[in-house]
Amino acid sequence: MAARKSSPRKIRLMKKQKQAAAVPAWIILRTKRSVRTNPKRRAWRQTDVEVG
Repeated sequence: MAARKSSPRKIRLMKKQKQAAAVPAWIILRTKRSVRTNPKRRAWRQTDVEVG
């Protein structure tokens, strides 16, 4: 990946980074463990991100 990224591309990458976060512990407790995993979880190395 290029070292110099344009601002829109960087914003899209940041959004993907936020989407790949784990479910917070307080949400797991609040839902009594019915929600444990994030369905949008993505491994940064295995899965390619189409952000342009």
